[in-house]
Amino acid sequence: MDSIEKLFPRFDENGITLVREAYSIAEEALKDRVRSNGHPFIEHPDGVAKIAYDEIGLPAECIAAVYLHEASRFCEGGCDMSGWQFGQDVMTMVDGLNKISTIKPKDTRLEAENYKKLIVSYSKDPRVTVLKIADRLEVMRSLDMFPKLSRERKILETMMLYIPLAHQLGLYNIKSEMEDIYFRHAEPEQYRAITNKLKSTEGDRQKLMVQFIEPLKQKLLDEGIHYKLKIRTKTALSIYKKMQKQKVPFEGVFDVFAIRFIIDCEEDRETEHALCWKVFSYVTEEYESDTKRLRDWISNPKPNGYESLHITVKNKEGSFLEVQIRTKRMDDMAENGLASHWSYKGIRHEATLDKWLTAVRRALEHPLGSEGDPMASYYEEDVLALPSKEVFVFTPSGELRKLPENATVLDFAFDIHSNLGIKCTGGKINGKAVPIKEKLKTGDVVEIMSGKNQKPSADWLNFVVTTKARTKIRQKLSEAEFQKAADGKELLSRRLKNWKMELDDETLAIIMKKLQHKNVNAFYAAVGDGEIDVADVKAWIIEAKNSEPGASDVQEQEKKTRGVSSNAKGGDDILVIDAKNVRGMDYKMARCCNPVFGDDVFGFVTRTEGIKIHRMSCPNAARLMEAYPYRIQKVKWSETPSSGNFQTGLRLTAAHEPSVINEIMDIVNTFRASIRQFNVNENERQGTYEISMKIAVPSNLELDKVISQIRNLKSIIKIART
Repeated sequence: MDSIEKLFPRFDENGITLVREAYSIAEEALKDRVRSNGHPFIEHPDGVAKIAYDEIGLPAECIAAVYLHEASRFCEGGCDMSGWQFGQDVMTMVDGLNKISTIKPKDTRLEAENYKKLIVSYSKDPRVTVLKIADRLEVMRSLDMFPKLSRERKILETMMLYIPLAHQLGLYNIKSEMEDIYFRHAEPEQYRAITNKLKSTEGDRQKLMVQFIEPLKQKLLDEGIHYKLKIRTKTALSIYKKMQKQKVPFEGVFDVFAIRFIIDCEEDRETEHALCWKVFSYVTEEYESDTKRLRDWISNPKPNGYESLHITVKNKEGSFLEVQIRTKRMDDMAENGLASHWSYKGIRHEATLDKWLTAVRRALEHPLGSEGDPMASYYEEDVLALPSKEVFVFTPSGELRKLPENATVLDFAFDIHSNLGIKCTGGKINGKAVPIKEKLKTGDVVEIMSGKNQKPSADWLNFVVTTKARTKIRQKLSEAEFQKAADGKELLSRRLKNWKMELDDETLAIIMKKLQHKNVNAFYAAVGDGEIDVADVKAWIIEAKNSEPGASDVQEQEKKTRGVSSNAKGGDDILVIDAKNVRGMDYKMARCCNPVFGDDVFGFVTRTEGIKIHRMSCPNAARLMEAYPYRIQKVKWSETPSSGNFQTGLRLTAAHEPSVINEIMDIVNTFRASIRQFNVNENERQGTYEISMKIAVPSNLELDKVISQIRNLKSIIKIART
């Protein structure tokens, strides 16, 4: 570090001595500490001290407090400050800064007004608040060195607390810089777009300023008015907010920049006011003005001390320009706030200091634009709001979580862990018990309550908003339905076997139509859930069979047409085929390859189970043909399928997208197919779903349609028959 004299040249000998002693203590206390980037930690108080001195103009006592605060924070076993001889003012500021540094977001829940009240209670000397703003500016300038979670937390705190505070206290330069840094990290794409636009139009703004002043030059010269022109460009965030509010592109924001007159004159209010109004009259004589946009903060300064005349005019090309008129003293006040009077050019003005301290205290105690603020209607900008539609909440341990707008307690539970979401019964927000559908607000501390018997319900989908929550709920509901369907099918099959009855597909279709079930799964799930009594199913089967005229004669005729003797056997989903020299033998579809009507197949004669039908592409085909050629039987399908269903398996790999499961089901239901089994496993490492399913289809033609449509889904990575 350079010598104290070079760093703080305005301080007198006593001030230099005070700062040097404080620096020596900090240097010793922080010698073994480093920042996140590996640099010595002393760089942080050095940066804060330079901001407080160069950019705000604070006196030596404040600079000393910065170093002593950082030194005392890291004293092991607590820091004994009793031996420090720095005066009551300095020690009061150190104590206030130390207390504020203990405030954590999880303690204050980032409620901005409550946080400000806490700062006031800790700030017996209001200069503590200004030092905290300087501290935060140094942190924001070094933001890239912090880990992601810590960075997001600091961005949020800055947006909610320090930017509004800097605005209220008139620290406009600091406020603007923090806004830019915040915006660059919170909305990087929008920030780049706007800053690039500003760079590309910089020449146009300079040209407009030259054209603007040309007709006024001689008049101002004749009156002996000495001035400097400056362009004040809005921050990228202010421009973005206006674009959002007015729903216009960058080019549609008229006051992207303002032309500022800075008049050089003696610091006498009557003289200053007279010159400002004279310049105002020349501008409005030359250019058409919009009186509705006149802002007179000379006659009625803002509570934070801001003084200036603002007017919007239209030039000869029809462009609107904002013109600001102020004196050099007013401009210094506008740039640095009332703090600029604390130690300006080494002169400490006690009266002004007292006035400023009163203004700081008042600003902290009254929210911006509140009823207690008589100048509320003059504020140009609202307190900063997030441009993105997100809420930031905390776990009880203080971990920051980012969720979409309108997220609920249940969304938060799923964001923590899927299993916690599934078992969530409610929660506590800031210590108060709330239901699972309670919406979250930025700054909330959320604790999740769970129960081992809790299960998801379809109603949950009506209020959750996160993709993860919706996906997991749908998945669990699907799993529950398939399990009920499996239980229902097994129960019904057992009863039908006892009754020596069969439920063919035609009868099942009649029953489903009667009950208005959309698919087979829903029917079997209703049986498994007890909504449908199996005794009623028996009655419906008998009713359906009796309603078919000559049903027994038709069945006998079908057997003859197929060319298979009447004692041939087969499973529910087996379509009768022509098989030479094996009439009357039992046959089954092999489960290893699940043939479907139309597949290229062969028969394999087993010892106890008759003929098993395999696809030519079966993984076991080559082995069977090579080892048992004498058991291979040529078979072929009949010309048309007699029943409507063959079961086959599909294995899919899909990207972890919320809608993929529903999309697959919709495709299956679109064709002459139905789902018999559906299992989903999540591969969290790969970010995919591993799905295995069994479907019933009438033929391989229909199966090909199903596979083709599923393969065309964007989320599907791989699909294959099993």
